[in-house]
Amino acid sequence: MKKVLVAITGASGSPYAVSFLKLLKQQGVATETIISDAGKKVLPLEAGLSFEELLDLTERLYSEHEIGAPPASGSTNYGAMVIVPCTMGTLAAIAHGLAKNLISRAADVMLKERRPLILVVRETPFNEIHLKNMLLAASAGATIYPAMPAFYHNPKNIQEMVDFFAKRLAEFLGIEIENLKRWRGLS
Repeated sequence: MKKVLVAITGASGSPYAVSFLKLLKQQGVATETIISDAGKKVLPLEAGLSFEELLDLTERLYSEHEIGAPPASGSTNYGAMVIVPCTMGTLAAIAHGLAKNLISRAADVMLKERRPLILVVRETPFNEIHLKNMLLAASAGATIYPAMPAFYHNPKNIQEMVDFFAKRLAEFLGIEIENLKRWRGLS
């Protein structure tokens, strides 16, 4: 897998981003990360990780304000972009082509270059606007990948649920994860 661009917004769900980045690092997959201002505030609250500690999990870390950074150009060859978690505001910007910051611009680049863009949306309940924006983004080529934990692997705690989700997300990108418990049907 080529380098993966990961974006972290301020939606609840930053533990998913941390687990995903740790997993990709363990798998030898290079990452670069963009974090929003709100994401910087939520990260320590939910994941117990500082902005500085996030640097240990990625090759480069960008602010959403660095609109001239490499992810803003199609000439930067990322294999995929994953926005985890993805706020409804970020989803709306992507769905409507509003490249208002580096996250939404990089997502726009992924769509125009026909590269995988995965949106790990986090909100509940969804209103009609959210659903329409998901449909618009999906129609443009994005994959809507809601942060919905599974239970068939019998998680013992929240971290196991988060890690399982991160592993499934990595496999969705084509990264093989050994010993991932799979659904085998009812006995």
